[in-house]
Amino acid sequence: MLLDIVQIGDPVLREKCAEITEITEEIVTLAENMLETMYHANGVGLAAPQIGRALRLAVIDVSHDPHCVSFMTVNGEEVDMVEHMPLVFINPIMKLEGPRAVETEGCLSIRGVRAPVGRPSAVSVSFQQLDGTQIEVETDGLLARAFQHEIDHLDGVLFLDRLSPAAKMAIRKQLKSLE
Repeated sequence: MLLDIVQIGDPVLREKCAEITEITEEIVTLAENMLETMYHANGVGLAAPQIGRALRLAVIDVSHDPHCVSFMTVNGEEVDMVEHMPLVFINPIMKLEGPRAVETEGCLSIRGVRAPVGRPSAVSVSFQQLDGTQIEVETDGLLARAFQHEIDHLDGVLFLDRLSPAAKMAIRKQLKSLE
């Protein structure tokens, strides 16, 4: 089922999300609906607050570009990234690694706005999956950036908060038109 994606200005986008203490059928259905919504909107990630739910749950699928990462490990073993998509992650804990890289980002909750964002180039993320298992993923490239972007949402942070002053000035008219 397609869900409505909330837009900038909705207070849920600024909330620190609650941990999920039990994976219920409702959580599984929510994750499935989030994936359907993300694909329909042509996104690579979607966090629960973006559909109005302040929960530490997000989804990512970057399999459209199999060369968008140079490595991915799951629990320390090198894996094929495409075979592990989509990712549904619950209560993630992230460690940032590597030098900063600047890439253009957009957000399904801030339609039509794209801007350069500097982020660490690699991450290590521990999280629970829908089947209850806990895994650790290490990666770089677009997947690392997507993890950072979606986990920011779970902490009430938007990519706009990560922009340089010059980048903020460059998009100020676009943002004003969204208000």
